[in-house]
Amino acid sequence: MRVIKEIALTTSINATLFGWNGKYILKLEKGNLEQTYKIPETDVAGQSDIDDLLADSGFIAKVDLVFDTMDSNLDSLYDY
Repeated sequence: MRVIKEIALTTSINATLFGWNGKYILKLEKGNLEQTYKIPETDVAGQSDIDDLLADSGFIAKVDLVFDTMDSNLDSLYDY
């Protein structure tokens, strides 16, 4: 797996784009949480399509909502 690029999407969300086995792997991190998206190279025209996705504020807002849900789910594990 090779790192293609690393990007600070927001002050709290970082992205790393990997290339591996005919797929782009997009890893998004916020604190101790992580989301991973596997995108077949055949589904996009190239890295520029991934860059467009990462520039889309709507996508980033949805990613942040998922992180909030993940954080809440994790917190609920500690509430007995």
